[in-house]
Amino acid sequence: MNKNIEVSTNQSGDIFIIRIKGDVTSVTGEVIEDAYQKLSPEGAQKILLCFDRECYINSGGIAVLIGMTSESRKKGQKIGITGMSDHFHKIFDMVGLTCYTQVFPSEDAAIKDF
Repeated sequence: MNKNIEVSTNQSGDIFIIRIKGDVTSVTGEVIEDAYQKLSPEGAQKILLCFDRECYINSGGIAVLIGMTSESRKKGQKIGITGMSDHFHKIFDMVGLTCYTQVFPSEDAAIKDF
């Protein structure tokens, strides 16, 4: 398991994009959480998490994403997800993340339809 993670942010229209490449764990999840926290004061209402197809996630990483989703709901923000592997999609379904986020087949589809 790679202990590195790369997280970058950019914006497309009113959608704030967080790109994630690497392992999503409780430790590396802090980097994702920091990126999310930096976007929130900027008035982000639509946030798209773009996962690299090679990402790995464990229970600690899922906990980080659940926390972000919970916080975003309190703030009236919408979170979308794209780039999920089939395995990620199954896990997110099992823990209920897909009930509170919008899943898009691609980044282009998210930007068009979010």
